[in-house]
Amino acid sequence: MAQAVINIGEYEDRVINIVKGKYGLKNKSDAVNMIIEEYGEKYLEPELRPEYIKRANKIRKQKAIPVSDFAKRYGLK
Repeated sequence: MAQAVINIGEYEDRVINIVKGKYGLKNKSDAVNMIIEEYGEKYLEPELRPEYIKRANKIRKQKAIPVSDFAKRYGLK
């Protein structure tokens, strides 16, 4: 397990203490770990919705259209 010494402001310290108290955690380290887990789940690795997976699979099965010069075909030159 990694250890770190961090400098946080007064507001951040209060937030950690509130999280610690709200969830009945033993120490600030547990509160920081909980905050990081919550952030990671919400923003870094969101689960794909089943309807999105179905749509992506449907698109993947479609026949591709061959294009020799994309820019010329779609007027980008």
